Amino acid sequence: MRAVAVLAGVILCGCAHLPKDALIIKEQGSFAAGGVVAQHSGSYDSSKFDNFKPYPEGQTFHGDHAHVFYQIPFNAHPLPLVFLHGAGQSSKTWESTPDGREGFQNIFLRRGFGVYLIDQPRRGKAGRSAVAANIEPIADEQMWYEIFRIGKYPDYFDGVQFARDEESLEQFFRQMTPNTGGFDDEVVSESIAALFEKIGGGILVTHSQGGICGWSAAVKNQNIKAVAAYEPGNYLFPEGELPEAMPSRTGTLTGRAVSKSDFLKLTKIPIVIYFGDNIKDEVTDELGAENWRVRLALGRLFVEAINRHGGDATLVELPKIGVYGNTHFPMSDLNNIEIADLLSKWLKDKGLEEKK
Repeated sequence: MRAVAVLAGVILCGCAHLPKDALIIKEQGSFAAGGVVAQHSGSYDSSKFDNFKPYPEGQTFHGDHAHVFYQIPFNAHPLPLVFLHGAGQSSKTWESTPDGREGFQNIFLRRGFGVYLIDQPRRGKAGRSAVAANIEPIADEQMWYEIFRIGKYPDYFDGVQFARDEESLEQFFRQMTPNTGGFDDEVVSESIAALFEKIGGGILVTHSQGGICGWSAAVKNQNIKAVAAYEPGNYLFPEGELPEAMPSRTGTLTGRAVSKSDFLKLTKIPIVIYFGDNIKDEVTDELGAENWRVRLALGRLFVEAINRHGGDATLVELPKIGVYGNTHFPMSDLNNIEIADLLSKWLKDKGLEEKK
């Protein structure tokens, strides 16, 4: 098989005379994972076709699947990385950063990992929802600016790891995308489990709202060999050990109780959780600090529960290890190479680059 490198839009065959930093892909493609098929009653009759007016009788509807794009480098590590985005986002989270640098997709390709990028059901390229939704163009970007801890609009936090030029903020706002159906973590986790059923063993990397889907998927499919979660929004706990609800300005956070047998499945795999900067332990009126204060606090209890039951979970609060200024999107912040290095070290320490 000939190596193919894509360089500045030019396809070069063979490896001779390639730049030292050329990114060479052995294989890439895309597919749907999971989903449902609805069958309408009646009989299909094409003679009733009338200028694309709905005529569902006897027809099928495929929906609620994930869309997955993948790239595999030469001599890839046995376990690929599977990336799941958070709320209001898509696989774009892991692609080029808002200011145009390489994101985790390319960073980890260069480090020898196959990468799989998910658009979860009812989002992005997986927009064929099996439930109805009303999408309204509501102005909300300044709120997200604060919840994502870029700053207190229009100001940036001191030392924030977000590019402060107008074009980068423009690109950041434009990567947001709506749900085409209500968010359902059960639907999402089923699609992730189906993905791992197809590809075999791998490492799941989640962000934000995708965190709860990741824990549930790891319970459902043992091909998920590890989970790395960036600022997950919620957590699973064994029945009888659910922490008290945590109120905050952005709503009350309540963990999810599951059977002890299901929870113990999470103790069989290594888990790491990362949280960024500008999150306070005390109650505050700041949107971002308040939203993530309770999620960080519950994350600490989740890690304690995992380890108390014999598991291997680590919570990394980046400012406590001398890494400052990270927003809710550390994978695309200005120091995303440093953030990637932390994940690489964890993967190596846990032997996840070698074992199948």
